[in-house]
Amino acid sequence: MDDRWEHYFTSRPETSGDERLITARLRGDELRFWTDAGVFSRRGIDFGTRLLIETVRLPETGEILDLGCGYGPVGIACAKAAPSCRVTMVDVNQRALRLAEKNARLNGVSARVTILESDGLCALSDRLFDAVLINPPIRAGKAVVYRLFAEAAEHLRPGGSLWAVIRKKQGAESAKRELAKHFRNVTRVEQKKGYWILKADR
Repeated sequence: MDDRWEHYFTSRPETSGDERLITARLRGDELRFWTDAGVFSRRGIDFGTRLLIETVRLPETGEILDLGCGYGPVGIACAKAAPSCRVTMVDVNQRALRLAEKNARLNGVSARVTILESDGLCALSDRLFDAVLINPPIRAGKAVVYRLFAEAAEHLRPGGSLWAVIRKKQGAESAKRELAKHFRNVTRVEQKKGYWILKADR
Protein backbone atom coordinates (compact mmCIF):
# COMPACT_ATOMS: atom_id res chain seq x y z
CA MET A 1 0.00 0.00 0.00
CA ASP A 2 1.30 3.48 -0.84
CA ASP A 3 2.41 5.22 2.37
CA ARG A 4 0.28 8.24 1.52
CA TRP A 5 -2.72 6.10 2.45
CA GLU A 6 -1.37 3.69 5.03
CA HIS A 7 -2.48 4.57 8.53
CA TYR A 8 0.58 5.66 10.52
CA PHE A 9 -1.29 4.97 13.79
CA THR A 10 -0.42 1.29 13.55
CA SER A 11 2.22 -0.83 15.27
CA ARG A 12 3.76 -2.46 12.18
CA PRO A 13 3.53 -0.49 8.92
CA GLU A 14 3.44 -2.80 5.92
CA THR A 15 4.86 -0.23 3.49
CA SER A 16 8.30 -1.12 2.15
CA GLY A 17 11.14 0.77 3.79
CA ASP A 18 12.51 3.88 2.10
CA GLU A 19 14.75 5.71 4.58
CA ARG A 20 15.88 9.25 3.87
CA LEU A 21 17.71 11.91 5.85
CA ILE A 22 16.12 15.34 6.29
CA THR A 23 17.32 18.48 8.06
CA ALA A 24 15.31 21.12 9.89
CA ARG A 25 16.08 24.23 11.96
CA LEU A 26 13.93 23.99 15.09
CA ARG A 27 14.11 26.44 17.99
CA GLY A 28 17.41 27.70 16.64
CA ASP A 29 19.10 24.31 16.29
CA GLU A 30 19.96 22.59 13.03
CA LEU A 31 18.68 19.02 13.49
CA ARG A 32 18.81 15.93 11.29
CA PHE A 33 16.25 13.15 11.15
CA TRP A 34 16.06 9.79 9.45
CA THR A 35 12.53 9.18 8.16
CA ASP A 36 10.91 6.29 6.35
CA ALA A 37 7.77 5.14 4.58
CA GLY A 38 4.90 4.33 6.93
CA VAL A 39 5.63 7.18 9.36
CA PHE A 40 3.97 10.57 9.62
CA SER A 41 5.38 13.47 7.55
CA ARG A 42 8.40 11.60 6.28
CA ARG A 43 9.36 14.14 3.61
CA GLY A 44 9.87 16.97 6.08
CA ILE A 45 8.60 18.51 9.30
CA ASP A 46 4.96 19.40 8.68
CA PHE A 47 3.71 22.91 9.42
CA GLY A 48 1.63 21.91 12.43
CA THR A 49 4.45 20.03 14.13
CA ARG A 50 6.84 22.91 13.48
CA LEU A 51 4.34 25.41 14.90
CA LEU A 52 3.94 23.27 18.04
CA ILE A 53 7.71 23.03 18.54
CA GLU A 54 8.24 26.76 18.08
CA THR A 55 5.27 27.82 20.26
CA VAL A 56 5.48 25.59 23.33
CA ARG A 57 6.83 27.15 26.53
CA LEU A 58 9.03 24.45 27.97
CA PRO A 59 9.70 24.01 31.69
CA GLU A 60 13.20 24.90 32.85
CA THR A 61 13.49 21.54 34.57
CA GLY A 62 11.32 18.46 34.86
CA GLU A 63 9.74 15.77 32.70
CA ILE A 64 8.41 16.28 29.17
CA LEU A 65 6.32 13.73 27.25
CA ASP A 66 6.17 13.60 23.46
CA LEU A 67 2.91 11.69 22.98
CA GLY A 68 2.88 10.04 19.55
CA CYS A 69 6.48 10.90 18.77
CA GLY A 70 6.80 9.51 15.25
CA TYR A 71 10.45 9.69 14.19
CA GLY A 72 11.10 12.18 16.96
CA PRO A 73 11.16 15.85 15.89
CA VAL A 74 9.11 17.19 18.82
CA GLY A 75 10.83 15.29 21.61
CA ILE A 76 14.32 15.75 20.19
CA ALA A 77 13.81 19.48 19.61
CA CYS A 78 12.56 19.79 23.20
CA ALA A 79 15.57 17.87 24.53
CA LYS A 80 17.91 20.22 22.67
CA ALA A 81 16.06 23.36 23.79
CA ALA A 82 15.61 22.33 27.45
CA PRO A 83 18.85 20.59 28.47
CA SER A 84 17.83 20.37 32.15
CA CYS A 85 14.70 18.37 31.29
CA ARG A 86 14.24 14.69 30.64
CA VAL A 87 12.11 13.72 27.65
CA THR A 88 10.00 10.59 27.22
CA MET A 89 8.82 9.74 23.70
CA VAL A 90 6.09 7.17 23.01
CA ASP A 91 4.37 5.81 19.92
CA VAL A 92 2.58 2.68 18.73
CA ASN A 93 4.47 2.59 15.43
CA GLN A 94 7.52 0.35 15.83
CA ARG A 95 9.21 1.65 12.70
CA ALA A 96 8.83 5.21 13.97
CA LEU A 97 10.29 4.22 17.35
CA ARG A 98 13.38 2.70 15.73
CA LEU A 99 13.87 5.93 13.81
CA ALA A 100 13.34 8.03 16.94
CA GLU A 101 16.07 6.08 18.75
CA LYS A 102 18.39 6.55 15.79
CA ASN A 103 17.59 10.26 15.60
CA ALA A 104 18.10 10.85 19.34
CA ARG A 105 21.64 9.47 18.94
CA LEU A 106 22.20 11.42 15.74
CA ASN A 107 21.31 14.69 17.46
CA GLY A 108 23.22 14.00 20.66
CA VAL A 109 20.32 13.78 23.13
CA SER A 110 19.94 10.04 23.69
CA ALA A 111 21.26 10.30 27.28
CA ARG A 112 18.26 12.44 28.28
CA VAL A 113 15.61 10.74 26.16
CA THR A 114 13.59 7.59 26.90
CA ILE A 115 11.73 6.00 23.98
CA LEU A 116 8.95 3.48 24.60
CA GLU A 117 6.31 1.60 22.64
CA SER A 118 2.96 2.60 24.10
CA ASP A 119 -0.63 2.93 22.96
CA GLY A 120 -1.25 6.33 24.47
CA LEU A 121 0.08 6.39 28.02
CA CYS A 122 -0.70 2.77 28.92
CA ALA A 123 3.00 1.82 29.26
CA LEU A 124 3.78 4.75 31.57
CA SER A 125 2.11 3.37 34.71
CA ASP A 126 1.83 6.16 37.31
CA ARG A 127 4.50 8.46 35.88
CA LEU A 128 3.78 12.19 35.97
CA PHE A 129 4.98 14.91 33.60
CA ASP A 130 5.37 18.68 33.64
CA ALA A 131 4.47 19.05 29.96
CA VAL A 132 2.84 16.79 27.38
CA LEU A 133 3.07 17.65 23.68
CA ILE A 134 0.89 16.07 21.02
CA ASN A 135 0.12 16.39 17.33
CA PRO A 136 -2.93 14.10 17.57
CA PRO A 137 -3.44 11.20 15.12
CA ILE A 138 -6.59 12.73 13.60
CA ARG A 139 -7.00 9.88 11.10
CA ALA A 140 -7.25 7.41 13.98
CA GLY A 141 -10.60 8.97 14.86
CA LYS A 142 -12.05 11.28 17.46
CA ALA A 143 -12.45 8.51 20.07
CA VAL A 144 -8.71 7.78 20.00
CA VAL A 145 -7.74 11.46 20.12
CA TYR A 146 -10.07 12.20 23.02
CA ARG A 147 -8.79 9.15 24.91
CA LEU A 148 -5.27 10.53 24.59
CA PHE A 149 -6.43 13.87 26.01
CA ALA A 150 -8.01 12.16 29.02
CA GLU A 151 -4.95 9.98 29.66
CA ALA A 152 -2.65 12.99 29.41
CA ALA A 153 -4.67 14.82 32.06
CA GLU A 154 -4.14 11.90 34.45
CA HIS A 155 -0.37 11.95 33.90
CA LEU A 156 0.29 15.67 34.38
CA ARG A 157 1.55 17.14 37.62
CA PRO A 158 -0.52 19.97 39.13
CA GLY A 159 0.51 23.08 37.23
CA GLY A 160 1.61 21.04 34.22
CA SER A 161 0.23 21.62 30.72
CA LEU A 162 -0.80 19.72 27.63
CA TRP A 163 0.15 21.39 24.35
CA ALA A 164 -1.68 20.24 21.21
CA VAL A 165 -1.73 21.31 17.57
CA ILE A 166 -4.92 20.75 15.58
CA ARG A 167 -6.21 22.23 12.33
CA LYS A 168 -9.42 24.17 12.68
CA LYS A 169 -11.04 22.25 9.84
CA GLN A 170 -10.09 18.95 11.50
CA GLY A 171 -11.88 19.70 14.75
CA ALA A 172 -9.86 22.22 16.75
CA GLU A 173 -12.97 23.86 18.21
CA SER A 174 -14.51 20.57 19.37
CA ALA A 175 -11.11 19.45 20.70
CA LYS A 176 -10.93 22.62 22.78
CA ARG A 177 -14.34 21.84 24.28
CA GLU A 178 -13.28 18.25 24.99
CA LEU A 179 -10.09 19.37 26.71
CA ALA A 180 -12.15 21.65 28.96
CA LYS A 181 -13.74 18.51 30.44
CA HIS A 182 -10.37 17.37 31.79
CA PHE A 183 -8.37 20.54 32.43
CA ARG A 184 -8.99 23.61 34.59
CA ASN A 185 -8.05 26.09 31.84
CA VAL A 186 -7.80 25.70 28.06
CA THR A 187 -6.56 28.50 25.81
CA ARG A 188 -5.70 28.93 22.14
CA VAL A 189 -2.22 30.42 22.33
CA GLU A 190 -1.41 30.55 18.61
CA GLN A 191 -3.21 30.34 15.28
CA LYS A 192 -1.51 30.23 11.89
CA LYS A 193 -2.60 28.93 8.49
CA GLY A 194 -5.62 27.22 9.99
CA TYR A 195 -3.66 25.47 12.75
CA TRP A 196 -4.43 26.06 16.41
CA ILE A 197 -2.03 25.56 19.28
CA LEU A 198 -4.06 24.70 22.38
CA LYS A 199 -2.64 24.84 25.90
CA ALA A 200 -4.55 22.94 28.57
CA ASP A 201 -3.48 23.50 32.19
CA ARG A 202 -3.81 20.83 34.87
